[in-house]
Amino acid sequence: MSQYNFDEIVDRQGTNALNTDGFRQYIFHAGPEKQFPYKDDEFVRMWVADMEFAVAPEIREALQARLDRRIYGYTGTYDGAYDRAFMQWCKDHYDWTFDEEELCYSPGVIPALYLVAEILCGEGDKILINTPAYGYFLHTAEYVHKDVLMSPLKKDAEGRFSLDLEDFEAKCADPACRLVIWCNPHNPTGRVWTEEELKAAAAIVEKYDKWIISDEIHCDLLRMDQHHTPMAKVMKDYQKLITCMAPTKTFNLAGLSFSNVIIRDSWLRKEYKARDKVGGLINAFSLTAATAAYQKGEPWRQELRAYLDENFAFTKRFLDEQLPEAVMQPAEATYLAWVDMSKCLPDVEDLPGFFAYEAGVLLEGGNSLFVGNAEGYVRLNLAMPRSIIRTGLERMRDAIRAHKED
Repeated sequence: MSQYNFDEIVDRQGTNALNTDGFRQYIFHAGPEKQFPYKDDEFVRMWVADMEFAVAPEIREALQARLDRRIYGYTGTYDGAYDRAFMQWCKDHYDWTFDEEELCYSPGVIPALYLVAEILCGEGDKILINTPAYGYFLHTAEYVHKDVLMSPLKKDAEGRFSLDLEDFEAKCADPACRLVIWCNPHNPTGRVWTEEELKAAAAIVEKYDKWIISDEIHCDLLRMDQHHTPMAKVMKDYQKLITCMAPTKTFNLAGLSFSNVIIRDSWLRKEYKARDKVGGLINAFSLTAATAAYQKGEPWRQELRAYLDENFAFTKRFLDEQLPEAVMQPAEATYLAWVDMSKCLPDVEDLPGFFAYEAGVLLEGGNSLFVGNAEGYVRLNLAMPRSIIRTGLERMRDAIRAHKED
């Protein structure tokens, strides 16, 4: 019997949420002057990667208890409780251990990417990413004013993505390639890289002696039949590896801004801490929530995973029956569906704009947001009550059909 209610619709209006209030700027690079045929509260929001689910009650109770202490001063990880909780989580779930001194922190994975790239990349250096890629991987290169090397993933007839190891090695062999930003599991395709795939990629990175950041923020959100292998377990002794994980994606805590950065190399770790923009301090409530998540959040996470599996199955059935031209491989990880809409709307270039205006559905997609190899694709956030997903998919279907009839 379910202990948690993932069918509940939680009102987020008036919370200054990016999801509800920031979509114009983020998706359309526009302000309040941009108007749609739908009111803001009429949109089905399937875009930004946070969830429409209430946070686990165990985490809320911990936050309330911390709130009741009545003082919220400068905070750090001085008692080691958080470190122990996170390290135990990694051991229990991934059979992975590391030295506590390697654990650093960041307000988010994105700030960590920016800071590491800022430290590592010098004049003439380039950053390598696999495409389609999360937009902020490109923005990391832009932040440090470096060129980006793109290694496109391969796609088979059924829409499944895989590594192009030949191309990946050719890009790594470029003497200017300084840093590889790796995504494991992969966003936006949802691939969980197998141990064999990880070993092949790791061998190339080690062969050419590159720095590698493994962004593993989605690693706790796999389908029930999948298992995550940290790149650190494959590259056991490789010093030029940085691993990024976080409780924020897993437990819907993104607004609390807290991430783990595991840095093996002592020189880089020292430089990272020296340049830390927040001086090693942590938001008091972020620390409380993250500790509670790793200590008490597992039952909630397991029910969440099962619910997400059903959401993916529902979405796949709907598309196969109602929009058979849409190509979707159910993601092996994340709560984000990567759907090829190119045959549904071959004459539409701006898919986010089309669905916002014609269907009242907010989503992301295309090369402008996912950095190459993404033309004709949309990314659908399925971390929401199934009733909302049904409404969103029905609106998308009706808008596509109406467009074809024009």
